[in-house]
Amino acid sequence: MQFKKFFSPLSLPILMFAAAICVGTILLHCPFSFHGKAISWIDSLFTATSATCVTGLTVVDTGHLFTRTGQIIIVALIQLGGLGIMTFTSLAFYLWRKRIFLTDRIAVGESLLNNSSFHLGSFLKRIIFFTFAIETVGAFCLIAFGKGHFPFFSAVFHSISAFCNAGFSLNSDNLMKFKGNFGVNITIMLLIILGGLGFSVLEEGSSYIFSKITQKKNVFKLSRHFSIVIKTTVFLILAGWIFIYVADYVNLKKAMPETEDLMASLFQSVTCRTAGFNTLNIAGMTNSSLLFMILLMFIGGAPGSCAGGIKVTTFRVLWAFIIDTIRGRDQVCIGKYAVDRETINKALTLLFFSVAIILASVLLMSFTEGGDLPHFSIRGNFLEILFETISAYGTVGLSTGLTVGLSSIGKFILVILMFMGRLGPLVLLSALHSIQKKILYLKPEQSISIG
Repeated sequence: MQFKKFFSPLSLPILMFAAAICVGTILLHCPFSFHGKAISWIDSLFTATSATCVTGLTVVDTGHLFTRTGQIIIVALIQLGGLGIMTFTSLAFYLWRKRIFLTDRIAVGESLLNNSSFHLGSFLKRIIFFTFAIETVGAFCLIAFGKGHFPFFSAVFHSISAFCNAGFSLNSDNLMKFKGNFGVNITIMLLIILGGLGFSVLEEGSSYIFSKITQKKNVFKLSRHFSIVIKTTVFLILAGWIFIYVADYVNLKKAMPETEDLMASLFQSVTCRTAGFNTLNIAGMTNSSLLFMILLMFIGGAPGSCAGGIKVTTFRVLWAFIIDTIRGRDQVCIGKYAVDRETINKALTLLFFSVAIILASVLLMSFTEGGDLPHFSIRGNFLEILFETISAYGTVGLSTGLTVGLSSIGKFILVILMFMGRLGPLVLLSALHSIQKKILYLKPEQSISIG
C-alpha cells in the first residue's frame, strides 16, 4: 500500500524529472561530454538540473567546455523538460476544465482513456506538433537573420532553448552581440513568449484564428483563462519594458542608439519572465532594474507552459484580491466574474510557500557565500544572492555573475531551488499529502486574538 502511495499520480512528475536529472548528470560527467579536464559531479548535477528544469543557470561555459555530444545531451534534456512539464500541466488543466479531480481521474486512468471526448494519444501528438513546428520555424528564422552566426546546430539549439524558456546559449556572452539585430531579437522574444503562454492558450488561440479565417458561423469563443493570460502577459511585458528603459537608459543617459536601447529594454522585459537569455550585461544594470526584474522573475509565465514562477494567473488573482480587499468588497472579481474561495486560498498558499522557500534559501546562501565576512566588505552581495535564488526558483536563468563562483553547497541549494521551482511547491505539497495518512476527525476550535 505504501509503495502504491509513493508512486501516486501526483508523485509521477517528481520521479520522472528526478530520474532525467540523474541520467543527465551521469552522461555529462562522462569523458565524451566535455573537453579537457573532467567536470566535477556537482557541476554535472547543476548543469543537468538547469537543463531538465529549463532554467539556464550555468556554472561552466556550455559552448566551449562541452563537446558536441555534451551539447546534444543538454538540448535533449531541455526538450525533455519542456515537453514533460507541458504534458503534465496541460493534462491537469484539461481535467480541471472538465471539472474532474486530478487525483481521482488519473488514479483510475481507464475512466479518462475511455472518455469519448478525450484521446490521450491525440492530445500528446498536438503538444508535440505545436512544439516542433514552432521550434523548426524559429531555427530557420535564426539562420536567416543571424548573418552566419547561427549554423544549423546552433540555430536548433537556441530555438529549442528559447521556446522551452531555458536560456542556454552556446555563446560565452549569451546573446549580447545580437542586441542590435532586430530579426534575432524578435525571433527569440516570440519563441520565449509562445513557450511561456502554455499549450492550452496556443491551441485555443490557433482554433480561434482558424475559425476566423474559415469564416464559420459559430466563431470559436475564447475562454476566460485565455483572456486573463494574454492580458496579464502583455501588461507585464509593457510594464517591464517601460521601467527598464527609464531606469537603465533615460536615468543613466547611456549612449546607445535609440532603437537599440528600446529593443534591449524590451528583450530584458520578455526574457526575465523565465527565459534567461540576455542581450545586456545583467551585472551592469541599475539596482532599480534588477529589483523590478526580480518581481517579473518571481511572477513567471502562464500555467501549462515551459515557464516557471508563481504564474501570471496567480499574480492576477492576488492583485484582484488586494484591490477588492482595500475596497471592502466581499468577493474578489476579475472582469464580470468573481473568483472562488478555493482558488484564492491556493494563490495565497503558493505565495506564502514561495516567499518562505526563497527567504530560507537566501538565508542559507548568506551563510555559505561570504557568511564569515563583515557587511562592509561584501556590499551588494545580498542583492546578488536574492537575484540568483529567485532566478533559480523561477527557472529563469539570468545571473549577475554570482553563480560561477558559488561554493559547492551554494550550487546544491540552487539545484534544489530549480527542482522545486520547476514542479511548483503546490505539486510537491500535494505529492506529500497523497502519501500521508489522512486524519478522519476534527478537533474543537477556539478563536485567537490577532493583529
